[in-house]
Formats: sequence, C-alpha cells, structure tokens
Amino acid sequence: MTAAFKADPAFESGSVIVCDWPLCQVRLQDDARYPWLILIPRRAGLHEIEDLAAAERAALMDEVVRAGDMVRSLGQAAGRPVQKLNVAALGNVTAQLHVHVIGRRHDDGQWPDPVWGRGAVVPYGANGLQAAVSRIRLSSGG
Repeated sequence: MTAAFKADPAFESGSVIVCDWPLCQVRLQDDARYPWLILIPRRAGLHEIEDLAAAERAALMDEVVRAGDMVRSLGQAAGRPVQKLNVAALGNVTAQLHVHVIGRRHDDGQWPDPVWGRGAVVPYGANGLQAAVSRIRLSSGG
C-alpha cells in the first residue's frame, strides 16, 4: 500500500507478521494463552478509526470479521474453542491505529478481566508459532 507505512516497533517484541490483507498487516500475538490477532491498517500516520476514509473503515470491519474467523480457527485447533471474541482499538500504549481480535473463554484464567498486563505471557515456542502462522496463512489463501 502506502510506501510510508511502517508498523510501530512496539509490535515487534510481542507479535509476528503473518501476512498482509487488502488493508491491514496481520500479526499474531505470541501468547499461547489466547488466540489473538492484531490488524494494523497499512497507512502512515493513523491514530483513530476516523482517520480512515469511509471505504477503508468498511474494509477494516470486513477484516476484523475475517480475523475473528481466524481466531476461532486457532482456538479450535488448540482444543479450546472460542466462546467470545473481544475486539478493541485502544491505542493507549501504542498510538498507531491497530485492532486486537482476541478469543476468550470463560476458563481462560483472566476471565472476565482484560488480558493486557495480566499474568505471565506464554510464548507459543517455535513449533507452535509456526503451526499457528501456517494455519492463518492457509486459511487466508496464501
């Protein structure tokens, strides 16, 4: 998309790039406790959803729904089917516009509280991370 787009470096420490969809860079949060994707619209200088043009806002919502399908697939593959999708565009720590799509379960250890800053992160490990990334890429058609 726009050549000036660059994801905030803060995303590098806790997530990995999976693929690009028409609007967003898709990242997997490296925390095996939750199936969790982050969508970052590939446009420079965005902070709020209102910064997107109307057609891009519609595209973002389509990609959020698509990410929800991927999150459900990850939960199913892990033997922990998603009971509730949490969708959030907070940006309190990282101001760049991004949307979290997180699969939650009533028995996930943090329920019903938010996941941010709660409990110790459980990285997927190399094999688990590769399996999750592959599942998303295959389901995404590439």
